Amino acid sequence: MSLDEDSLEYHSDDPPGKIEIRTTKSTTSQRDLSLAYSPGVAAPCREIDENPTDAYQYTAKGNLVGVVSNGSAVLGLGDIGAQASKPVMEGKGVLFKRFADIDVFDVELDHDDADAFVESVAGMEPTFGGINLEDIAAPDCFRIEERLRERMDIPVFHDDQHGTAIISGAALLNAVDIADKELADLEVTFAGAGAAALATARFFLSLGIEKENITMVDIDGILTTERAEAGDLDPYSREFARDVPEGDLADAIAGADVFVGLSVGGIVDAEMIRSMADDPIVFAMANPEPEIDYETAKGARDDTVIMATGRSDYPNQVNNVLGFPFIFRGALDVRSAEINEAMKVAAAEAIADLARKDVPDAVRKAYGDQPLQFGPEYIIPKPLDPRVLFEVAPAVARAAMESGAARTEIDPETYVEHLEARLGKSREMMRTVFNKAKSDPKRLALAEGEHEKIIRAAAQLEDRDLARPVLIGDEDEIRTTVANLGLEFEPEVVDPDDGSDDEYVDALYERRQRKGVTRTEARELIQDSNYFASLMVDRGDADAMLTGLTNHYPSALRPPLQVVGTAPDTDYAAGVYMLTFRNRVVFLADATVNQDPNADVLAEITRHTADLARRFNVDPRAALLSYSDFGSVDNEGTRKPRQAAQRLREDPTVEFPVDGEMQADTAVVGDLLEGNYEFADLDEPANVLVLPNLEAGNICYKLLQRLGGAEATGPMLVGMDEPVHVLQRDDDVSDIVNLAAVATVDAQEE
Repeated sequence: MSLDEDSLEYHSDDPPGKIEIRTTKSTTSQRDLSLAYSPGVAAPCREIDENPTDAYQYTAKGNLVGVVSNGSAVLGLGDIGAQASKPVMEGKGVLFKRFADIDVFDVELDHDDADAFVESVAGMEPTFGGINLEDIAAPDCFRIEERLRERMDIPVFHDDQHGTAIISGAALLNAVDIADKELADLEVTFAGAGAAALATARFFLSLGIEKENITMVDIDGILTTERAEAGDLDPYSREFARDVPEGDLADAIAGADVFVGLSVGGIVDAEMIRSMADDPIVFAMANPEPEIDYETAKGARDDTVIMATGRSDYPNQVNNVLGFPFIFRGALDVRSAEINEAMKVAAAEAIADLARKDVPDAVRKAYGDQPLQFGPEYIIPKPLDPRVLFEVAPAVARAAMESGAARTEIDPETYVEHLEARLGKSREMMRTVFNKAKSDPKRLALAEGEHEKIIRAAAQLEDRDLARPVLIGDEDEIRTTVANLGLEFEPEVVDPDDGSDDEYVDALYERRQRKGVTRTEARELIQDSNYFASLMVDRGDADAMLTGLTNHYPSALRPPLQVVGTAPDTDYAAGVYMLTFRNRVVFLADATVNQDPNADVLAEITRHTADLARRFNVDPRAALLSYSDFGSVDNEGTRKPRQAAQRLREDPTVEFPVDGEMQADTAVVGDLLEGNYEFADLDEPANVLVLPNLEAGNICYKLLQRLGGAEATGPMLVGMDEPVHVLQRDDDVSDIVNLAAVATVDAQEE
C-alpha cells in the first residue's frame, strides 16, 4: 500500500479526522449536568462578566489555541483553499496536544482578503488563549500578523515565519560553535525571500548576525538597492536589499560562511559549496527536496561541512515541532500578551543548549539507535525528545516575565514539576523522589560500571545531584568510554582488579565459608562487580547499589541476597512496580521474586510495599487480591491472602488500612467496594495491590502496562537489609536514573 493510500485510510477510519472534544469534568449524574450547563453555569458567567480575566480560571481559554488558515500557501500543495487545508490544521492540533498538552480548535477561513481575515480572527479573541497562523501566502501573512498583534491582547504567532527562524537559529548557534566562528563575522547567503526566509533573516539579526553581512537571493537574483529603487521588491523583502552588484545565487554564495535555503530543491551544486568559506554551514531546508542533497554537500569538500535539512532521513532536521508547542506552552502559562523577540531568542538558546546534553535512550530508539552526540551530525535535538518541553517552555515563560509580556508570575522551580504532571502521573511521582534525593545525595555503587548506559546514568546522577555514583569496573575502559561519549564527567571508579581487595575477600569468605565457598573462590567472586558492590554496601563503603543490567534478574539478585541479605525480622525480599495512570497511581507486588508466597510472606510483602509508597508521599491503602471477595470462595489459594489481611489488621504496628481477599475490580472501584462491602476496612480504592503469587503479579503488571496504558516504574526491591535495586536487562538510562533516585531515598530512610 502506498503512503497516500495509507494516509487516506488513516484519516478516514471511524471517527474521521484526527481530533475530538472530550469533557474534563464528571457528567455521570443529574447534578453534574446542572453544574456543567443550566442552571449552575450562570455562576462562572457572572464572575467573568465582572472580571474578564476570570475566563482563565473558569474556562479552557488559558489552554486553548486557535490554529487559523485560509489554505493559501499549504506546504508542498500551494493555494488549495480553506476546506482542503483542514487535515493540515487538524494535524497541527495533534502536535500541540502530543508535545505540550495544548488543546486546539482548528479554524479554516474562506477569506482571500486580508482585511476580512483579520476581522474574523480578531473577533475570536474571547475564545482563545493564543492564535497560531498557518499556511498563509506572502505578503498577506506579514500584514495579517502585524495587524493582529496590534489588535489582540493574546499571543499571535505565524509559525511558517518564526518557527523555521527559531529552529534554524538554534542550529546556527551550535554550528558556529563547532566551526569555531563568530556570529558577528559571518557572511550569510539566503536562497529565497518569502515569509520563512525573511523571518529567519530578521531573527538571525537578533542572534548577532550583522545586517550588512546578509545577502538574499530570490528567483530574479540578488536583492540589491538598485532593484528596490526600481520597485522590483515588496516592502518586506526591500529590508534586505544590499548595495552590491547584481548577480545570481552562485555569485552570492561564493565566500559565504553560511548558506540558508528556503526556496526550491536542486538549485545548489557541489561547485557552489566548494566556493564557500572554510568549514561552511549549509542549511538546505526546502521540502521535500533540499536545495542540495546531503551526500553531495558533504562530499563536495575535505573540510567539515555542517549540514541541516528539513528532512527526517538526514541528520539535523529543522522541524518546527521543536518550537511552536513549547513556545505557546510557556506563553500560555504566564498569560503572555504576545510572543516577542526575547521569547523567541530564549527558545532558540534553550533548544541549542539541549543538543549539548546526553540523549535519552528512548530518543535513540525512536531514531533507529542512531549514535546521537553533540557535533556536526547533531546540532539540534530530535523532535521526539521529551526534554524539549522542560527546557523551552520555562525559558520562554522566564523571558516573557523579564520582558514584561507576562500577566501572571510563575515559580521557575515548581514550573517544571507542573509541566511534568501534564505529561503523566509517573513524572509527577518521580519528581517527589528526585526532590528527596537531592536533599541528601548518597553514595551509590553501580555494578556493571563499564556499561555505556551505566556510565551515562552516572553522569546524569552527578549532574542532577541525585546521588554520588561509584562505577565498579575496569578503570581504563570506563574512562575511555567517558571520553568517547563526550561527557563532561569525572567519574569515581573502583576497580576490583587493582589488587587492594583483601579486606573484601576476607569479608566474603567469612560470610560464605559455611556455604561452600573457599578463600580462593572468594577471591574469584570478588572480581565480579556484583559481589564487589554488594560488599561495598554491606561494609558501609557505599550507601546503596544498583545491578542487573547485563544479567537475568535471579542471577543479579543472588549476590546481594548472599552478601547483604534481608532486613532484620524480614525473611523475604519482593519486587514492586509503581504503575501510573492519568489520575491514579498503584504499587503492585510481588512481580519479580517470590513464586508462591504463604500468608506470612504476603503480609511481609504488604508492609514493605506500603513503606515504599510512603517514600513517594502516597498514603498506602492495601488490598490483598484473589479471584474471590471476602470468603465467597474458600480454598487454599483464597485463604492465603485472607489470612495475610487478617494478620495485618490485627497487628497494632500496622498504621494503614488493609483488607482482603478481594477481586481486583472491588479493590480499585470505590462504588463496588462501598456499595457491596460496607464492612470493609478500606473506605477508598486501594493503591497498594498485593498479588497472590509471582505468576499473577508478573502477568498483571505487564497487561496493565501494555493494554491499560500504565507507565511502569521498577521493579523496586523491598525487604533488603540495605538499599539494593535490580535493573531489568532492557532498561534505558532514564530507568537507571529513576531507580538510582529511589535507592538514594531508601538510603536516606536507612
